[in-house]
Amino acid sequence: MSLTLQDANTMVEAAIAKAKELNILISVAVVDAGGRLAAFNRMDGAIFAGVYGSQGKAIGSVAFGRNSGLMQERAGAAIVTGIRAAEGDHMIMSQGGVVLLRDGVAAGACGVGGGTGEEDEICAQAGVDAVS
Repeated sequence: MSLTLQDANTMVEAAIAKAKELNILISVAVVDAGGRLAAFNRMDGAIFAGVYGSQGKAIGSVAFGRNSGLMQERAGAAIVTGIRAAEGDHMIMSQGGVVLLRDGVAAGACGVGGGTGEEDEICAQAGVDAVS
């Protein structure tokens, strides 16, 4: 089942709600199975670097079908470096991207930037959980 706009917007809203609970300011990006932006939001006052971080983490997560933090230790591997280069170097292998699996297939991902890696991951997970 593919990611819908309603799913993407629900994920963004849930991630922001979790960020408010944690008292942090984030940017949140949701991408489809092809790594293309489906929804995005930046909280007032959130750092501008989170715009890029959130999207890169989401793209990295959906590309490999697993949370981006799990790819962190493999980020410098030749195969990962080659895939990143061929894709256009948009992927960020750092904690904060959570894949949305549907029937075992990556349907999209939620990426968050602006907090610590752990905080970003918690917010991204809240986004995915809202539509799982």
